[in-house]
Amino acid sequence: MKIALFGTSADPPTAGHQAILSWLCSKYDRVAVWAADNPFKSHQASLSHRAAMLESLINDLKTDLKTPGNIALEQDLSSLRTIETLAKARELWGDETEFTLVVGSDLVAQLPRWYQARKLLQQVKLLVVPRPGYAINQSSLQAIQSIGGEIAIANLTGPDVSSTDYRKNGNLENLTPSVAAYILIEHLYECQDNSNENLQVQ
Repeated sequence: MKIALFGTSADPPTAGHQAILSWLCSKYDRVAVWAADNPFKSHQASLSHRAAMLESLINDLKTDLKTPGNIALEQDLSSLRTIETLAKARELWGDETEFTLVVGSDLVAQLPRWYQARKLLQQVKLLVVPRPGYAINQSSLQAIQSIGGEIAIANLTGPDVSSTDYRKNGNLENLTPSVAAYILIEHLYECQDNSNENLQVQ
């Protein structure tokens, strides 16, 4: 069995995350997703809120007739150290499972600095998803390969949206309706008041 492991800050999850997850569902036997705390980033919403929003986005995918039901929120996999996440995944699905760690191109340069990166990359395949504004640097790929990483680049062009853009500008087009509704109900981001006004106008 081939499983894609996709941990994401999801602060908040966007239509871009949804496009990535839909694509992964078509390529892997199972897609395990969780909201993560990235020690290299600061987060505005709590981990529990981000997990709830991500679950909402996943549930939307499950109701899409074009998307198979091989995806689930596996929040118990979340850890500050990805190698610990992998250990949890092996406990769930066994050592015979082929795991692929999915990361955005924005994380490629920092990945060799992750905790026990060499040991991690010798146990999983690595799939890099291109992100607008984050070119995949060849020297960064070589640094990963030098410590044992087996890298593939996803043939995927997602929408040019980001969590950062929503946090700064409150652009509701970046979000799925269910995630936008959750944010407005929970008053999670500074930009949500402007977003609420936009909803009322529309």
